[in-house]
Amino acid sequence: MSSSTQSAPSLPSLYEFFAPGGVLARSELPYEFRKGQLEMAQAVERALDENRHLIVEAGTGTGKTLAYLLPALRSGRRVIISTGTKNLQEQLFFKDIPFLESLLGPLRVCYMKGRANYICRHKLYALRNQPILSGLEEVSQYQAIAEWEKTTETGDRAEIDDLPETSQVWAKLDARSDACLGQACPDYERCFITEMRRRAAESDVIIVNHHLFFADLAIKQQARAAPDAGVLPDAGVVIFDEAHELEDVASSYFGLSLSNIRFEELARDVETMLRSKGALNTGITSAAQTMRERARMFFGALPRGAGNEGRMQFAAREEFLEAQGDLYLGVLNALHRLEGELDLVRGVEESAPLRKRTADIREQLKFLMEAEDRNTVFWLERRSGKQGSTSTHLQATPIDVSELLEELLFENFPCVVLTSATLTVQGGFGHIRKRLGMRDARELVVPSHFRYSEQAVLYLPPEMPDPRDANFQEEAAARIRRVLDITKGRAFCLFTSYQQMRELYERLLTEVGYPLLLQGTAPRKALLEEFRVTPNAVLFGTSSFWQGVDVQGEALSCVIIDRLPFAVPSDPVVQARMRTIEENGGSPFFEYQVPSAVITLKQGFGRLIRSLEDRGVLMLLDPRIQRQRYGRVFLESLPPYRVTQDIVAVERFFASA
Repeated sequence: MSSSTQSAPSLPSLYEFFAPGGVLARSELPYEFRKGQLEMAQAVERALDENRHLIVEAGTGTGKTLAYLLPALRSGRRVIISTGTKNLQEQLFFKDIPFLESLLGPLRVCYMKGRANYICRHKLYALRNQPILSGLEEVSQYQAIAEWEKTTETGDRAEIDDLPETSQVWAKLDARSDACLGQACPDYERCFITEMRRRAAESDVIIVNHHLFFADLAIKQQARAAPDAGVLPDAGVVIFDEAHELEDVASSYFGLSLSNIRFEELARDVETMLRSKGALNTGITSAAQTMRERARMFFGALPRGAGNEGRMQFAAREEFLEAQGDLYLGVLNALHRLEGELDLVRGVEESAPLRKRTADIREQLKFLMEAEDRNTVFWLERRSGKQGSTSTHLQATPIDVSELLEELLFENFPCVVLTSATLTVQGGFGHIRKRLGMRDARELVVPSHFRYSEQAVLYLPPEMPDPRDANFQEEAAARIRRVLDITKGRAFCLFTSYQQMRELYERLLTEVGYPLLLQGTAPRKALLEEFRVTPNAVLFGTSSFWQGVDVQGEALSCVIIDRLPFAVPSDPVVQARMRTIEENGGSPFFEYQVPSAVITLKQGFGRLIRSLEDRGVLMLLDPRIQRQRYGRVFLESLPPYRVTQDIVAVERFFASA
């Protein structure tokens, strides 16, 4: 996938830009020359010039964003930059790019998110007179969206501040591809997806997120010959920021997921089409209703784990089909019948995508229930929804994505750059390269600009019980109380499970004299904002607060982690990956669990020191980091914090601030 754009604008050299007295030094930013930033920028530019892959660990504070943005802009080629989160994507486009334009002049850069983030005008207009909105809240949301559509230039839902993340109305109106009419749509020329593609085709740098990139790559893989597949234009270079997330994101998009909700939405959209056309087609109506009923019976019969929520392996598919084969065949036949009925409809543009959707669901269901693939783990997940509802998801996930990524990513793009603050384990890239199939690449480690030995203390409390012991929570609560008294709150308490988080939160709620905030009581963004503006606050969180969170200054002066963040061994994908390593003669614990936990721990601790002025204490309550042989791997992979077991040293550190 090589692509060049117009010749690069006349931009300063890397040295002219980053050097002391250069363009960056003359800007409004508080400037301090960072040797590592220039070194990384030179390595990225060399990789682009020579069509080589590159992997860079750039410590927090390096300034890695500018270190890859300027070489990308100077290259004269179309470059896709993929970020781990929408937040980082927005920071790049709305903060970093305008800053660069203030120094360098206009730049041809665009910003793309997944189709579900954009309104579909055709759906919006079709639903004007359709009675499928449930209750006053949905009617109110629809009216707000309809008013906003008249003035928006992008169609991006992020512009509607008060639209709930879980809005059911938006799910009926978004521009997802399975209901897209393509060029047959009467609103094609005014479509926000069409406009987004136009902007991308005219841009030198396209900023996306990992989810969009891999969704697009998977679509193009499945529709190899289709010229219009996907939304991203061809490019010769991809730069992945937060690249430590790639294995998990790629796994989800190269796998399959099929839920009972997909069947309900298909039936709903078929009925909406008939109503919008004023058509009374009893054959289609009957087929859609039969499909809905058969799907409900099939999903209701799928096995359940210990509870009604969570993940479980679905290894016993053959036994299920022997016992419940009639239910499975009933769904397949109902889908086949609906497909045939939709095929008979002529002159209705919506019928073709609905027919394709029906066929896709039928093929996916067959794969999920019948396929034999040694590199795929089949599993089930039940999720709680609104008002006590539960959705069931049939899943198929690749166990090892390294060969897929080698073929579709590293062999397909002449230059791929991976960067993050957390890619190495004990100073080496071996783990991440093996998991991602990145064989031939240059490597660079750029140390952080921060003075960790002066700015942070890692406190490992002595005589802690093993996390699996019954009295661990009580001892943990006592240590957390003691440290929060020293830091006066101002802390993140990060946990590896919701249950442990809630238990310690409830235990400390009446014992700690500082405001305690709990993940799940408000949206993540709102909780973070409340933490920033509430003096001495303490936030209790799990996985979503371990990374992608940036709180600078005294508001965050302490990060407490309850235990080493090993992946849950009962998770179906983790189980399958460990079993595969063992079958190949390896050690799943040392080759997979320890390196993955090291990278997660580095991410969690990385929340504390975000600027040269930040100071604070890190506390890990898990004694295994000192008692077990593998603890050395963790300690040797962390930045050079000052390590102590003496609480008095922590007190002195804060007293000296």
